[in-house]
Amino acid sequence: MAARVDRAFTRITEGQVHYRTCGDESAGDRKPLYMIHASPSSSINLVPIMEVLGKTRRVIAPDTLGFGDSPPPTQDRPGADDYAESVVRIMDSLGLEQCDVYGSHTGAHIACELAIHYPDRVGQLVFDGIGMFSPEDKEDFLANYAPEVHPDEFGQHLIWAWNFVRDQVLHFPYFKRTPEFRQVNASMPPTESIQQIVLEVLKGLTTYHKGYHAAFGHDDRARLPLITHRTLCAASKDDPLVDGVEEAASLVPNSEKAVLPNERTPEEVLEKATRIITFLDGA
Repeated sequence: MAARVDRAFTRITEGQVHYRTCGDESAGDRKPLYMIHASPSSSINLVPIMEVLGKTRRVIAPDTLGFGDSPPPTQDRPGADDYAESVVRIMDSLGLEQCDVYGSHTGAHIACELAIHYPDRVGQLVFDGIGMFSPEDKEDFLANYAPEVHPDEFGQHLIWAWNFVRDQVLHFPYFKRTPEFRQVNASMPPTESIQQIVLEVLKGLTTYHKGYHAAFGHDDRARLPLITHRTLCAASKDDPLVDGVEEAASLVPNSEKAVLPNERTPEEVLEKATRIITFLDGA
């Protein structure tokens, strides 16, 4: 039976932070798992894997500031370290002294800074896709990947959000819509799945870009070697960031690497979650 995922809010300076949680708070000697989602959606994308992970430990997955139902960051140009500092305040508000930490894409860059700046608050790390981009790609992505968007009187932002989400499935980067950048074996998910993510993007329409810019501006090659925690550097087979697993693992001193199953079916979700549980329980 899947763990039941509940929703709640906790308050920090910026306002009420929305989070999803599941699992047993007294799960033996296992630390809680704090999960930081990818852009541009929210913790809603983590629900399927939370339902498996929550059978073995307490899991907490907030919407990062500026995404989903959480308030925006106060900084105009927050960095990954600013988001990491907000994570500590969220942990404090929830009474979490130390957690294992999972970060996906943008969340991985935030998790990296969390481990470096606040090492005593982190047990083990799981990176589920971390962008190891060239300086040229970072410059390109900062300029083109996540434009600042505002509501339009003709509703053009609604069309933009749908195409933005849909095209990320088909191309990487999504704004280069040519055969060269078509994702191999990409298949269009059900329209209901696209709609779910579009609604989350629209909630954070005017602030979603801040998280992307923090990730693209993160000096990952200089920062990853500073991590002292046991770390799993991984990505799913169909993740466009899977090529970065090897390099990330080579930079983190105490790391393991893995290519994980996709999450297209319940069976794949179960297998992926089991691989993560095996790592977390292996210390």
